[in-house]
Amino acid sequence: MRPRPISWRDVQIDSGFWGARQATNRDRTIPAIYHQSKITGRLEAWKLEWKIGQPHEPHIFWDSDTAKWIEAVAYSLGTHPNPEFEQQIDQVIDWIAQAQMEDGYANSHFIAVEPQNRWRNLRDQHELYCAGHLIEAAVTYAQATDKRKLLEIACRYADHIGRTFGAAEGQRHGYCGHPELELALLRLAQETGEPRYFQLSRYFIDERGQQPHYYDQEARDRGEDPRRFWAKDYTYLQAHVPIREHTGMIGHSVRACYLYAAATEIALESGDHQLLATMRKLWDELTQRHTYVTGGIGSIHTIEGFTFPYNLPNESAYSETCASIALIYWAQRLFSLEPDSRYIDSIELALYNALLSGVSHEGSLFFQANPLEAHPQVSPYELWNTMMTGDYYQRTEWFDVACCPSNLARLVASVGTYFYSLTPDRLYVQLYNQNRADVQIGGSHVHIEQRTDYPWDGQITLTLTPDQLTTFELALRIPRWCREFRIEINGVAVSLTPERGYAVIQREWRQGDTVMLLLAMPIERMVSHPQIRQDAGRIALQRGPIVYCVEEADNGAALATLALPFGSPLTYEFDAHLFGGVGTITGEALRLDPAQWQDQPYQSESAHEIARTPVALKAIPYCFWANRQAGEMRVWLLKS
Repeated sequence: MRPRPISWRDVQIDSGFWGARQATNRDRTIPAIYHQSKITGRLEAWKLEWKIGQPHEPHIFWDSDTAKWIEAVAYSLGTHPNPEFEQQIDQVIDWIAQAQMEDGYANSHFIAVEPQNRWRNLRDQHELYCAGHLIEAAVTYAQATDKRKLLEIACRYADHIGRTFGAAEGQRHGYCGHPELELALLRLAQETGEPRYFQLSRYFIDERGQQPHYYDQEARDRGEDPRRFWAKDYTYLQAHVPIREHTGMIGHSVRACYLYAAATEIALESGDHQLLATMRKLWDELTQRHTYVTGGIGSIHTIEGFTFPYNLPNESAYSETCASIALIYWAQRLFSLEPDSRYIDSIELALYNALLSGVSHEGSLFFQANPLEAHPQVSPYELWNTMMTGDYYQRTEWFDVACCPSNLARLVASVGTYFYSLTPDRLYVQLYNQNRADVQIGGSHVHIEQRTDYPWDGQITLTLTPDQLTTFELALRIPRWCREFRIEINGVAVSLTPERGYAVIQREWRQGDTVMLLLAMPIERMVSHPQIRQDAGRIALQRGPIVYCVEEADNGAALATLALPFGSPLTYEFDAHLFGGVGTITGEALRLDPAQWQDQPYQSESAHEIARTPVALKAIPYCFWANRQAGEMRVWLLKS
C-alpha cells in the first residue's frame, strides 16, 4: 500500500525552527493578510455592494486571495484555536453564503461586475481557479472546526461546475487556464466520499489540450481571433497538447506544478501507468534542468515560468513563492507513487530556502519573486519586475496580484503534514523539527516525540510510545546532502544501509524506545552543472538544508568583487542575536579593488598585476536576506 502523509492535525509543533515560523505566521503574517484584504476590498467584495465608478472594483483574482487566507487561518485554528480568527472567517462565510446564486455559482467579480460573462473566458479569467481555492478553504475549515457551512457552499458550487462542464452533450468541454480546481476537487472527493468530484477532476485533466481546441472556440465565440492570444500559443498554459503528450517543463511554473500534482494523484488512484510515466519524466526534467540551488523554479518574469534547460539567471530570477509551494504539492504526491527520499529532499530544499525567502523574518512583508542576486540600484522594471512583485531588495506589504502572501501563509500553517508518511507497517520520518505526533500503525496507537535543533544541528532524537508492544518499520530519511550519519537505538549504535534514501529500522517497539539520528553537517561548496552558464566559475555555500548568501550589510558593497579561495577555511557559528538565532558561515575572501582600474573600464591582465586583498566574509541563510537595510545580495560567489 502506498504511503500517505499523516494529518496536520496530528502533528503539534510548539518550538524549534518551524515552531518559531508558525508563531510568526499566526501573530504577524495572517493578521497582516487580513488587514490588507480588508483595506483593498477583497473581503467585502462578497457583500456585492460595489457599484460602477466606485473604488475597489472586485478583481477576477480576489476570491482566490480570500480563500487562501481562510485556509491559512483554518490550518492554524486546527492546532492553535483563536476565537478572533474564527469570528473573522465566519463573517466572510456569511457574506459568501448570501452572495451564492441559486444555481450554486459563487464568484464575487462575475456576480457583481460582469454577470453576462460567466464562463466565457476560461483561458484568462480564473473563474475555475478561484473556485478551486474556495473549495480547498472549505475542506480545511470543516476539518479544523467541524463547521460545515462553507463546505456546503463549496459542494453546491462544485455541483454547478459539474453540471456545466463535461463530455456530455450540452455541457462545455472546457477547463481552466490556471489549474488548481483539479487539486481541490480531489480533496473534496476525499472529504465527502463523493466519487463524482474525482471524476470531474479527471475530466479536466484528460480534456486539457484536446482538439478541436476549446480556447480557440471560446475566443471565436467572444468575437476574437485566437491567433492574437498574447502568449502566442498554449504552451504557457500547458494546454498545447493532451497531458500524456507533455515532454518537458514549459510555460507558467505555478500552473504546471498544480496541474502535474493533480495528474499524479489521479494517476495513482486510477492506476493510469501512461500518465504516471509522464509525471516521472517531467519531474526528472524539472529537478535536473530547471531548479535553482535554493529549490526555486521558474526563471523568467515575462511568463513567470520556464525557458530552456539550464537557463537559470540569478539577478533576474523569478522563482515565484507560489511556484515553490506548487512544487512541494507535486513532490509529496510523487512520493506516494515512488517512496524515495529525493522527493522529500526537494520539499525540504524549497521549504527552507525558496519558500521562506518570500516573507520577512518579522512576518508582514513579502516577496513574489525570489532572486539569487540583487543590487539596490538596479531598477526592478529593467528585470521585467512589475508592480505585482514589488522591489527586489526590499519586501513590500502587498501586491496588486497578491497570490503569494496567503499561499505562503497556508503552507507554513500546514507544514506539519509534510513531517511523516504512513503505510500499515511503516512510518516514514520525513522532516526534522521539534514536534509531537500521534499515529495508528501495526494495530496500535503510537505517540512520537521528536527533539532536535535542526536545521542548525544534525542530532535528532525520537522517543516512541506505543500503547502496546507493536512491530513496524521506522524509516528515517537520510538527506542527499548528508554523506555520513550515525544511528543509535536505546543508546546502542546500529549499522544500516539506506534504502532509497531511508535508514529502515524493523523491530518490536515498546514504550520509551529512543532512536538517535546524527546527520553530519559540514559546510559544502556547491558547484553547478557546467551547462548552467550563469554560475560557471562560481560556488554557493550550503550547510544541511540551508543555502547561504552574502549581503552588503555584513560584507560591504560591490559583492561582485568578492572571491572565495579554493580550500580556504570556513567556520560555522550560531549567532543568537541575529534574527532570533541563526547559523552563519564565516571565513576569509579576496576582494578586487576597483581603484586599480582608475578611470578605465577594461585593462590587460598581463599589463598590470591585479591585486586581491584578504577580507572577512560572513554568509547568512538565504531565506533571511533583505531583512536589514537595503543593499546587495548574492548566493553565487566567484572562486579563485
